[in-house]
Amino acid sequence: MKLIAKWLLAACALLLVAYIYPGVQIQGYGTALIAAAVIGLFNVLLRPVLVILTLPVTVVTLGLFLFVINALLFWAASGLLNGFGVNGFWAAMLGSVIYSLLMLVVDAAIRAIFPR
Repeated sequence: MKLIAKWLLAACALLLVAYIYPGVQIQGYGTALIAAAVIGLFNVLLRPVLVILTLPVTVVTLGLFLFVINALLFWAASGLLNGFGVNGFWAAMLGSVIYSLLMLVVDAAIRAIFPR
């Protein structure tokens, strides 16, 4: 139940990103659900590999390169899905930062709703 609630709220967060920032477009809630699932899968499967491969750059930039990794994964998800669009790398950067901040709120809400 917790996973489904987080997935639904992540889709709402994506819709809010598209509403707040015009560089990100989403056609509807169904597309947002699929995009949230793809972004989640990318973060689980690809992000750890990319973090390890780019560890020297991440250390030199004091962790700021992680923003680039997040933006690339956000942009890649938009490239795979019809109905989810991002207008270039900088739009992906800002969109991923907004999405990350909203997901912090979602995580706090999930912890409040489903205490351990």
